[in-house]
Amino acid sequence: MNYTTQMDAARKGIITDEMKQVSEYENFDINELVELVAQGKVCIPANKNHKCLKPYGIGKKLKTKINVNLGTSRDCLDMDLEMEKVMSAVNMGAESIMDLSSYGDTQKFRRKLTAECPAIIGTVPIYDAVVYYNKPLRTITAREWIDVVRMHAEDGVDFMTIHCGVNKHTAERFKQSKRLTNIVSRGGSIIFAWMELTGNENPFFEYYDEILDICREYDVTISLGDACRPGSIHDAGDISQIEELVTLGELTNRAWEKDVQVMIEGPGHMPLNQIKANMEIQETICNGAPFYVLGPLVTDVAPGYDHITSAIGGAIAATYGASFLCYVTPAEHLRLPNLEDVKEGIIASKIAAHAADIAKGVKGAADWDNQMSQARRDLDWEKMFDLAIDSEKARRYRAESKPENEDTCTMCGKMCAVRNINKILKGEDVDIME
Repeated sequence: MNYTTQMDAARKGIITDEMKQVSEYENFDINELVELVAQGKVCIPANKNHKCLKPYGIGKKLKTKINVNLGTSRDCLDMDLEMEKVMSAVNMGAESIMDLSSYGDTQKFRRKLTAECPAIIGTVPIYDAVVYYNKPLRTITAREWIDVVRMHAEDGVDFMTIHCGVNKHTAERFKQSKRLTNIVSRGGSIIFAWMELTGNENPFFEYYDEILDICREYDVTISLGDACRPGSIHDAGDISQIEELVTLGELTNRAWEKDVQVMIEGPGHMPLNQIKANMEIQETICNGAPFYVLGPLVTDVAPGYDHITSAIGGAIAATYGASFLCYVTPAEHLRLPNLEDVKEGIIASKIAAHAADIAKGVKGAADWDNQMSQARRDLDWEKMFDLAIDSEKARRYRAESKPENEDTCTMCGKMCAVRNINKILKGEDVDIME
């Protein structure tokens, strides 16, 4: 192998097996894909040690991808249940699984993922370090933080969220900003607390070049974490968020100098009218690096329905530039998601991603909708079920309605516009009386 990362290969004009698979999946010109990877506008997270990976491209001109957050915790240490959630998520079309495990034998679960799961695998090493060292936060050393990054790379994860942007300067800005919801990023809060307790610089910022060397060695995509992402619509677009984004833009260029692939993480909570501008600001500051957003959630008042508030924001964000949507479940802000929560979160996120792909003209995106429309015109129920984003639910709803006339739905009955127009166009008579 005469290249280190997918970006390095692209810059050398080498077409990797991963690029070929992405090109075929996307029905996208391979030469244009290589150019976008070389520029950093598309990344293909593909750790050399993740042997069962089905690679996906994330970035400009490609289909919007979705990520599902799962993992063990103190409240749920059942690895088999988490693995069931993982494989269910993959079967429902999730391209990425992010392991946020924060309790138990986290390495065992992580290695199981990279040995058995074909989806892109992401992690947040700072969570794992707290579990791995199991000692007071202030006593963890800078070297120990970095060692966990290497351990995750060796274990085969394809991308890592690293909270590099919250350095001493941005931390002071945050303390002055008087936010409504302070820092809501778990990783961001941990590293901010460590900095405050020790008085030291963020080690992920201070030793960033060493982290890049690790990422380059294993071809790990670095996902530059947004420690200061807004946790409420009130805090959206404030100085803490934007100043950190400027730092992330600078760190992006440094990563690209070492041929390391990059994603930028974004909000968070954000009102509808700010999303487009936020995507455009990221595009400018980070030179078109793929943008990975959590939501954004467009209102703060819908616990139990945040998969919907997230899907609304995600569709807008992806329309205006986001490439990667992190799902949100109905359990967000309330509890750990169960299998049904995971399903609802995935479906909502996939709807948002697909709606955005139609809006931004991704090649072939609307073909799916056109096929569904044709099946509806023909009252071809089986075809409609097969094409539905959630076939099981569509079939169940149809079966529960038990319509007397099988070629109509229960609402319209004999007044079914589709059936009657089909008959009229064939020269047949229609009877709309019940």
